Amino acid sequence: MPLRSAPSPFRSLRDSSASDPVSADHDRRALRRLLRRRRRALDARARHQAALALRQHLLAMPEILRASHLAFYLPSDGEIDPRPLIATLRRRGVHIYLPVLRPLVHNRLWFVELRHDTRLVTNRFGIPEPALRQSAQRHRRLPAWALDTILMPLVGFDQQGQRLGMGGGFYDRTLAFTRHRGARPTLIGLAHDCQQVDALPVAAWDVPLDAVVSDRAIIRPHH
Repeated sequence: MPLRSAPSPFRSLRDSSASDPVSADHDRRALRRLLRRRRRALDARARHQAALALRQHLLAMPEILRASHLAFYLPSDGEIDPRPLIATLRRRGVHIYLPVLRPLVHNRLWFVELRHDTRLVTNRFGIPEPALRQSAQRHRRLPAWALDTILMPLVGFDQQGQRLGMGGGFYDRTLAFTRHRGARPTLIGLAHDCQQVDALPVAAWDVPLDAVVSDRAIIRPHH
């Protein structure tokens, strides 16, 4: 499994963002490419072991054990796989929701319940999600604020819990209310350990995470 011990050209990315936003944006795009290649390079055995380790870490967290309505994602592009945990929680009667691209609303998500009759389709980004006809049924979905915990994929993360996503801003726009609303879901990012870097820049629109969980560790930043 690739480790983060090798020197990286992106170690000072947070510092560069303050002095040169254009350069920092270029660096973020390059960092995304690097970290996506890194996670895609993991073989099937390493991914399976990571998924089982992730489940073990998450099942030790009260934010998971006490929740009755949780949002997950289905993995693509080498993302760490939460499906072993999803299966465990569904057997316990926990309601599981998946993100769906909202039609007619730019870069925002619905969260639709995963049921035995849920039909999955591939969206325009190649990501599996519940079919639109089922997603449009209000009794099958919840607004983000009504969920107990939202677990989201990451491209990169740091020790402070900063998240680097794919660049579309879907989660940041959908969860923008969490900066101002009192009651809010717990936000947890999931990633392979090899996706950690020393420091990431913070943009004004970034939604802070309550925790980041990898196959190696649970990180709880102090905001």
